[in-house]
Amino acid sequence: MAKTGPEKVDAFMERSDQWREAFEKLREILLDCNLTEELKWGNPCYTYQNNNIVLMHGFKEYCALLFFKGALMADPEGILVIQTENVQATRQIRFTDVKQITKLARTIKAYVYEAIEVEKSGMKVTFKKTAEFEMPEEFQQILDKKPKLKKAFEALTPGRQRGYLLYFAAAKQSKTRISRIEKYTEHILEGKGLND
Repeated sequence: MAKTGPEKVDAFMERSDQWREAFEKLREILLDCNLTEELKWGNPCYTYQNNNIVLMHGFKEYCALLFFKGALMADPEGILVIQTENVQATRQIRFTDVKQITKLARTIKAYVYEAIEVEKSGMKVTFKKTAEFEMPEEFQQILDKKPKLKKAFEALTPGRQRGYLLYFAAAKQSKTRISRIEKYTEHILEGKGLND
């Protein structure tokens, strides 16, 4: 018999070493907010009417709650963090120990309820257009020389285009950018994204 969402999360908890106590406290708080518990992307995810609200995940230095539409939340306590400079929609609340979670339990619940209200309202995050992302000079030169590749790149979904642009631009040296472009040229021609 297939495991249910809560059973999958139980298994996740059993495998968690570093953040187990923190995850258990966060789980208790989140389940008290009447969310549905599932395991998505290998992490406990809490949904409202099949819409993702918050994900629980751990890193080396901290564990966190990731709010899927955190950019639309008010953040009166100033505790929401942008994970990296290219993140547009999600925001995290980071924790380094279970005492911090216990102390912030009421605030966490208030943020979860706000996230549910954001979801109920139908509000959407306005994403930057692909054209607003940096086009690495090396990639532009290759696209200008290879019309077939340019056409294939333009046919990709905006998310796949952004993924490539961010990955290519992240390389500090020109030769590394060129190497990355060459490595993924066939993927682009096949209509695949960076991780497909």
